[in-house]
Order: sequence, then structure tokens, then C-alpha cells
Amino acid sequence: MPLKPYREPRCGERAKIALHYLLPQLALTRAAGWLAERRWGGATRLMIQLFAGQYGVNWQEAAKGPSEFASFNEFFIRKLKDGARPVDADSDALCLPADGRVSEAGAAGGRRLIQAKGHFFTLDALLAGDEALADVFSDGLFLTTYLSPRDYHRVHMPCDGVLRKMIYVPGALFSVNPFLAEHIPNLFARNERVICIFDTDFGPVAQILVGATVTASISTVWAGVVNPPRSRTVRVWEYPAEGDSAVRLAKGAEMGAFRLGSTVINLFAPDKVALLPHLTAGAVTRMGGKMAVKTASESA
Repeated sequence: MPLKPYREPRCGERAKIALHYLLPQLALTRAAGWLAERRWGGATRLMIQLFAGQYGVNWQEAAKGPSEFASFNEFFIRKLKDGARPVDADSDALCLPADGRVSEAGAAGGRRLIQAKGHFFTLDALLAGDEALADVFSDGLFLTTYLSPRDYHRVHMPCDGVLRKMIYVPGALFSVNPFLAEHIPNLFARNERVICIFDTDFGPVAQILVGATVTASISTVWAGVVNPPRSRTVRVWEYPAEGDSAVRLAKGAEMGAFRLGSTVINLFAPDKVALLPHLTAGAVTRMGGKMAVKTASESA
């Protein structure tokens, strides 16, 4: 699908963009993290109900009701009822990792990915300058999923996988809502993020959890909370493919979570999978639904 032409922001929109450059992002995020951990009884429950009403949270699918959460963080990473998100059973298909909307999807032209109308970013920048990893995913496919504050905030595996590397990349904490994605260059490659690389039957797969303003932490099921603490340097963890220390996760299994909404980026090596054609910018995603299928050559 061809990109719509980039539209210059209007006067009021330019002020909104400028404000996000001026905001004390880290201080706001730390404050949000502190607030989200408070257990203030009835006051906390009232704030959760007001927040949920403002954003239209669907309580019918949540495993617990609004009065059963002791803190905002418990609410943000709420679990769903059993069966609320059936996982696609096709062994030749990958499933969507998260609830949200597609920000952009398609082919990486060489090492260049679409961020939004008129904006691109590179694999090298996204992957913190790891040229070997950028080579792996060059000319492959990508899918960027935006999680809004109303969405289920746990992130799941698109297929069976063995974790081989996790990279924490320090960075900015711009909001990642669709408006700012259209107007802040290199947004996803500038923000703090956790990069997870898996060996799978579909070739190497990257699942990247991107932080944002007031996204107070990112966690994984094997490492717990990755941030905070926040370091000023890139941190890398290597994992074995075999043995007791290997991290193996099944298709549809939980792999991480956000405290508040953010963005997940999936990368696939070239000629391994084909994304479903309806997954274009703005498409609604539900964890467990079909995302991609093996290419004919891979299936053969």
C-alpha cells in the first residue's frame, strides 16, 4: 500500500510537538512509576475506575474486576480471562504478540523501515548499532504494534522460540502515540527499548519492546523488571540454545509486559514469512490472532 504524503503539522500541532521535546521525560516517568506502585486502598481503586472509564477498558474480558487491584501497576498488567485470546493453532503461522493497532508494517527496504508517513528509521539505529543483527533482518519484514492505555499490556510469543540475546538500549522517553510517531523523526530508534532475539522455525525473530513517557518499566518473564534501573550504556545478555539455562517459550506464551501502553516491533529475516495483507496501518490487533505464514519456499 503506498504511503500517504507527509503533512506538515499545523501551528497548534507544532506547539504540541515542541512540548514533548521540552518535557522532563525521565522525571515524569519516575514519578509515574512511583505513583503506579502506591497502594492507597479506596483512592487507588477510584483512580483505576476513572482511568478505565476515560479510556474505555473492557472489564468483561479481564480476569479481575476494578475493585480487586491494589495498585495501578497491577491494573496495567492485568491478566485476561481464560480463552479471551485464543492462539492461532496453525503450525505454519505466527500469531500477533499484543493487543493494539498496527502502526506500520511491510518490507524493510534494505535496512530502512517505515515509522509513519514521510518518516523512516534504520535497522542499525533500532538495533543499537549491532551491524551483524542488522544484516540478519535487512530486506526482511517488520510489524509495529502500538498499545494504547486501554489495551491489555502483556506481550506474547508469535511462535515457539529459543531466546538467544536480550539487549537493553537506553534512550529518550517520547510518547509513542500515532500523532507523535508521524512527527518525531527516528522515534522508535531514539526511545529506550529492550530487544529480544529468538531462534525459531521461521528463522531468527526479533521482538522489541519500546519504552515511552510514563511507561515506568518493561519486564520479561525470564529476567523480571529490566528497567528501572536505567543505565547510560547498552547492556547485552547472551543465552544458550541448549541446556538447563536455555529460555524456551511456546507460541502464545507470555514473554513480557509494559507498565502502561507502548509499542512492540517485530522483525523477520527475508523470505521466511509473509504478513497477512490486512495488517496495514490502523488495523486492530488482538493477541493470538494470525499475523504471518511461512513462505511457500520455507513450507516446502
